[in-house]
Amino acid sequence: MQTPYDPPMTPLNVLHADHEMMAVEKPAGLLSVPGKGAHMADCLLSRVQAAFPTALLVHRLDRDTSGVMVFALTPHAQRFLSMQFEERRARKSYIARVAGRMVGKAGEIDLPLIVDWPNRPRQMVCHETGKPSLTEYRVIKVGEDESRVRLRPRTGRTHQLRVHLLALGHPILGDPLYTAGDGFARMMLHAEELRINHPESRRGMSFRVKAPF
Repeated sequence: MQTPYDPPMTPLNVLHADHEMMAVEKPAGLLSVPGKGAHMADCLLSRVQAAFPTALLVHRLDRDTSGVMVFALTPHAQRFLSMQFEERRARKSYIARVAGRMVGKAGEIDLPLIVDWPNRPRQMVCHETGKPSLTEYRVIKVGEDESRVRLRPRTGRTHQLRVHLLALGHPILGDPLYTAGDGFARMMLHAEELRINHPESRRGMSFRVKAPF
């Protein structure tokens, strides 16, 4: 069950800004865009627009995921950056702490996903009607009862990393929607790095924020 919305009052951390685009760090617990109702109006987009009024949305992170997000500062930049996500040319890397000892060093999770309508916003694996979804992972560290992994999603389905790891038998620790009640104060999923081409120079850029856990 999703917890009540109580966004952190973390100061805006700008990683990069120029006349076309910007990159910022999203804290865990803050919506990327406004939710339904006035009590869910506070979000990263509104905070960014308070400082950069022309900022436009390009992509999103789940409320409980922290890490790197980019915003466009012109309509041209929004179209150019958004297309890289749509065409899967933006390269994303996540860090997660998951339950259990993962076996092996690396692998792929290739499981089709679809919304679980009776339990929205939950998603689920469905081999009949699910959309193709692919996640690459590499195990970084294995402890007594948890593992630390680096994840590279090759598709961008809703809750993809969360559901893929759950299906693998290693749910992300602290996930309030899929593993509620495990005692963690936040979901242990962080968008560590994003690589994308600049909308004007076309030069490859990389933005990175170390995981806070």
